[in-house]
Amino acid sequence: MTDSAKPTARAARTGDDGPLTARNLRLARPGKRRAASKPLDNPLREGLRLERVPDPATLVLFGATGDLAHRKVVPALFQLWRTNLLPHEFAIVAIGRRAYTDAAFRAELRRSLDQFSRMLPIETAAWDEFASRITYHRGDFDEAETYDQLVTRLDELDRERATAGNRLYYLATQPSAFAQIIAQLGRAGLDHEQHGAGWRRIVIEKPFGRDLNSAIRLNREVGKVFRESQVYRIDHYLGKETVRNILVFRFGNGIFEPIWNRRYVDHVQITVAESIGVEKRGSFYEEAGASRDFLQNHLMQLLSLVATEPPATFDAEALRDEKVKVLRAIEPMGAEQVAANVVRGQYGPGWVAADPVGGYRAEPEVDPESETETYVAARLFVDNWRWAGVPFYLRAGKRLPKRATEIAVQFKQVPHALFKESRADPEANLLALRIQPDEGILLRFAAKVPGLGVDVRAVNMDFTYGSAFSVDSPDAYETLLLDALLGDASLFTRADEVEKAWAIVNPIIEAWADAPAPDFPNYAAGSWGPAASDELLERDGRRWRRI
Repeated sequence: MTDSAKPTARAARTGDDGPLTARNLRLARPGKRRAASKPLDNPLREGLRLERVPDPATLVLFGATGDLAHRKVVPALFQLWRTNLLPHEFAIVAIGRRAYTDAAFRAELRRSLDQFSRMLPIETAAWDEFASRITYHRGDFDEAETYDQLVTRLDELDRERATAGNRLYYLATQPSAFAQIIAQLGRAGLDHEQHGAGWRRIVIEKPFGRDLNSAIRLNREVGKVFRESQVYRIDHYLGKETVRNILVFRFGNGIFEPIWNRRYVDHVQITVAESIGVEKRGSFYEEAGASRDFLQNHLMQLLSLVATEPPATFDAEALRDEKVKVLRAIEPMGAEQVAANVVRGQYGPGWVAADPVGGYRAEPEVDPESETETYVAARLFVDNWRWAGVPFYLRAGKRLPKRATEIAVQFKQVPHALFKESRADPEANLLALRIQPDEGILLRFAAKVPGLGVDVRAVNMDFTYGSAFSVDSPDAYETLLLDALLGDASLFTRADEVEKAWAIVNPIIEAWADAPAPDFPNYAAGSWGPAASDELLERDGRRWRRI
């Protein structure tokens, strides 16, 4: 029997040898999953199903005692389990430096779930079943013995849990540990994909390098052990529902793609705003700054999805080929261009949500005279046939008035104003894709105000995911973990994509290093950034959209 013809383990449990759908799975375990068993009658959800569940597998979680694992990775895995999207033959090997028994580590995870799970309360039966699949493995990441013992443990799990030799390694560690973990996996032969012995994949968290040279070196180290098809570089923004919908919105509708170009689009604004500060991560942010934390990854990924050409096929390589073409079309800046087109800022004391907050330099583990930027804004141009001359304005920052991520496509004004007697000129058409919160899409267009005369005003047509589909969007980590287990790399970045993004951002960082010390802080916490950011658009006769 071929692999494609074999029923999955969960199909066998439902008595169904055909394609395994989310509906089949809900029916397979009635009453065990509160979130999964809730009926949804919304007709817009017709046809929404999972065509297949992942193969049996073991997930090896490096850095299992860290904040990322407890806040994001394990809650996402548990949510996938409780909604029947993981195979029954599934196991987790948690690796960390602290001394834990299996029972003590599971208890620690349970406390984290009570705090960070998006679906509460935690059902005891679901947790007990999930927890029984978790084992803890103590070891140092740089010691060969850790990996030699891991080989033995994984082989045991293959026999005990029927995980078929399939392994997903997840690096939820400090970036400084990436290279040594990868090298040790290679030394122990844990990367090998032999015929019939299962697949091997590795998920690497951001930041992937801290500049272009370090990203190239890390790609080289990864390439010594794993093939590119085995590597999944994760940027959680790509797992957000509205980001995933950008391609469907553009290429699944006949009315938008014909006007998605320089003839009709005046400019594009991409905003990633956070109201929080550095949240006890001062030492990390001192090394990263907004350019590395936002510009090189989140903002570049959103830009490439907005500006990409239609891929020949909807598969990972075709899509990523087109995204790389967008990044190649952005010319790196020289020092003078950086000064004219990029703004950096650092927040000082201020007020956020009616609460007083301190400045960045007063944060723990931050240099009192720090020159690290907590805000960045840039004007970029994609020099290709579709977008020549259209500016893309990007901005991201900490301690802004609200948490919001949005892509705003501003269309050109109508060529001739027919309704001159109107008391107010209608604003140009706008399409806003809200990534978070209140995920949805807004379209602004002109309409006549009821009454005598011709009074034209701008009105909004607003679509929100919550009201249209009557279901919460999955967390980004749920989406990306499931895709990695399924072997779908569409929402993960490729080596050349990472390097091209760094090639754009690296000259900006270098120009700042050579420039005089900035006059920081230059914006108050709770404001929308430094005045120079507004001036960046005002010079072009434009302004930032009010979010």
